Amino acid sequence: MPISWRHSVRVQTEGDGHVNEDSCGFAGSSAWVIDGATSLLPELDLPGPSNPSWYARTLDLLLAEAAGSPPLPAPGGSVAGGILEDALRRVDAVAEDRTAGERTRFPSAALCLAQLTGDGVEVLVLADCHAAVELEDGSVAHVTSEPADLRVQREDPAGPEQAHELLRRDRELRNTPGRLWVARREPEAVQHAHLQRLPAPRRVVLASDGAWRAVELGLVDGPAGFLRAASTPIGAQRLLLDLRAHQQAAGEKADDATILTVVPDA
Repeated sequence: MPISWRHSVRVQTEGDGHVNEDSCGFAGSSAWVIDGATSLLPELDLPGPSNPSWYARTLDLLLAEAAGSPPLPAPGGSVAGGILEDALRRVDAVAEDRTAGERTRFPSAALCLAQLTGDGVEVLVLADCHAAVELEDGSVAHVTSEPADLRVQREDPAGPEQAHELLRRDRELRNTPGRLWVARREPEAVQHAHLQRLPAPRRVVLASDGAWRAVELGLVDGPAGFLRAASTPIGAQRLLLDLRAHQQAAGEKADDATILTVVPDA
């Protein structure tokens, strides 16, 4: 019987100002967290509370379909890459039916995918989702890629209006050469994802950047502390409640936060 994931913890909280645009799931030997990118460009006529929420839930379903009938590995031999590439081809077919050739305004997301293999786990990341992987020796590996708005921050905008314009322009240029690549409708995004291969894991915690804010604010001691807190349902819920309380006290706008913890089930 092939190795698969067993669900341990799934906790989500909605952020401030819009509907929840995160999603997560697992099927067989694949597990994922999807963080929909809040719209900055005019939205398309897609069914759902917002375009990003529709996209996150659509990609969630299509990843489950792709994981249920694993395709050939992507170039470079990545099983995780093959599954994501297959899911994005399915997204592209849906996109063509609903929006024809529209790409720039089509919704997108950051993503983290953990894929069990015969000898370990592959973690594939687009943009700023995170994985904390506990290995058999007790060490914890942290896997992520590029913060979504890092390029805009480097521009050092002079004020809110310029910052908004830079964010909007950055969104228009995603998934083009030399820019940030995210999950959207282009299967070739897999070639630009960060991929890390690790030995057999004891436990994997996948998180959206909204949940990982707990690490950045020092509410837990780095990736190992985050993994410990997210290893039980009560611990994960307490962590997100503490995060929300801290953000509210500091006047910080809260983002959607998602934690998915899985363990191998041989």
